[in-house]
Amino acid sequence: MRKGMTGCLAAMAVLGSVWANGALAGDVPVEVSKLDGSKITLHVYPFLKPDELKTLRVVAKNRQALQIFIPGDKAHFSAMALAPDDGFMKDGAPVETAVALSDLPDAATAAANARAACDAKRGKKGKPCVTVLEVGPAS
Repeated sequence: MRKGMTGCLAAMAVLGSVWANGALAGDVPVEVSKLDGSKITLHVYPFLKPDELKTLRVVAKNRQALQIFIPGDKAHFSAMALAPDDGFMKDGAPVETAVALSDLPDAATAAANARAACDAKRGKKGKPCVTVLEVGPAS
């Protein structure tokens, strides 16, 4: 095997594993809604239980529910991240690792900061956190 091929093969194996596990953002269906000048994007991950998904759909379509989980100015960006192994709800309340941040300058910062805060709460256990809800100004 030529020098450098080993690294290429290893990268291909990792990428194949990512695709097989559905970890690429494009593999996750999204539901987009608009509410009072905000655009809300819900990422429908397979780990979400039916009751969790139902709650997140209410949050995405109801201003009062949205304000409970993600308070903030609708002119700014917000995001919610969850740890796949923990899900969203337990005993009728959000789990400790569920993190929602608001009033950030752009969508990428909101999502990255929410995931980082969720991962900090998650520690070294389980799969990395993912963004499940994004809120920003409607275009």
